[in-house]
Amino acid sequence: MAEQVLIQFRADKKLKQEVTDIYEQLGMDLPTAFRMFMKRSKQVRGLPFEAVLPEQNNREGFKNAFDALRAEAADLPEMSLEEIDAEIALTRADRKRG
Repeated sequence: MAEQVLIQFRADKKLKQEVTDIYEQLGMDLPTAFRMFMKRSKQVRGLPFEAVLPEQNNREGFKNAFDALRAEAADLPEMSLEEIDAEIALTRADRKRG
């Protein structure tokens, strides 16, 4: 058997538990999963998965834009249903006129 070494690192507690739960459902413990990661890294001579930057139009980007618009709209006064209906009617009339 090859000489064993201890590897330690810090991780977010919640993330560690979530990942541990996933590996347990797959029938393995966390150390086994990390050994598999290291062996696969050796086989492919790099990360054992594709490591690319996400496209700029990703879900998080859309969420951030939505949250920014929501914050911007928070200062606007509330409209009554009648005011909303009137604005819709004006917009439809403008569209018909071209």
